[in-house]
Amino acid sequence: MFRVNLLVALLAILLLAGCFGSRGPGGSAGRDGPPGRDADGDYPDVTPRREPITRAGNKNPYTVLGKTYHLLPTAEGYREVGIASWYGTKFHGRATSNGEAYDMFAMTAAHKTLPIPAYVRVTNLENGRSAIVRVNDRGPFHDDRVIDLSYAAAKKLNVFDQGTARVEVVAIDPSTYQRNSVEVPRIDTSVSRPARPLGPAPAHIKDGPPLAVAAVVKGAPPQGAFLQVGSFSSLKSARSLEARVAQRVAMPALVRSTRVAGRDVFRVLIGPFVDTAQLRSAREVLVEAERLNPLVVQGASL
Repeated sequence: MFRVNLLVALLAILLLAGCFGSRGPGGSAGRDGPPGRDADGDYPDVTPRREPITRAGNKNPYTVLGKTYHLLPTAEGYREVGIASWYGTKFHGRATSNGEAYDMFAMTAAHKTLPIPAYVRVTNLENGRSAIVRVNDRGPFHDDRVIDLSYAAAKKLNVFDQGTARVEVVAIDPSTYQRNSVEVPRIDTSVSRPARPLGPAPAHIKDGPPLAVAAVVKGAPPQGAFLQVGSFSSLKSARSLEARVAQRVAMPALVRSTRVAGRDVFRVLIGPFVDTAQLRSAREVLVEAERLNPLVVQGASL
């Protein structure tokens, strides 16, 4: 009987640990820091893929520091603006909430209420950098923070130096992401102006007339397939990127303004595109020339 009670107690402890992972109910408080060797921040995004939602890391509800958290039933449609932080050496190699070993050099993150695992696109609204990460841990347990990034993700987004940054977090549907990565629905060009072909290098573009800069678009979303090249909390920063990318590809550029969590978010878009080849060519130019990470989006989703 004693052995049975001991086994039950051990299982209860493991279940509780599975909720909090290596970071415990105190979140990421305590001494933490970067690795002994520096990293250049050139980490590739994770590729979203369909994964089953298991019991590991998904205790619902759960309570930390007297506050009860209820998990979202699905990540679909999730979008939030808030403060991101990061965690590093203190937890490297320890178990995350779903039992995986935390790798500070992997593109992962911790979130309080998203199902585990989940994939999200995190955009630093202060500089427009974005990254796709896999959520496999719980936290950060601070009211003013929405996501805790791995060291690698923090370096890529340039969150590492200042410790925190205002970000936009958008959930990614793996099936939609895979489809948008390889195909672009055709646009009815009979009712919209055909997109211009890719132009020459910037050194030659400056010899011609400058491309028009569109006004900030509000209201109904634009139609068609676009490349989203950045998101900002500052219109000035969005305009700066819009002007740069307009000199790289001879495609219409626009800034779309939306309200997220009561705040204005300015997205820089290129398009619409009429076929996959045209989109891929433009994306390659922007990746190589501007070191951007454009996301394929449909106008209706903006």
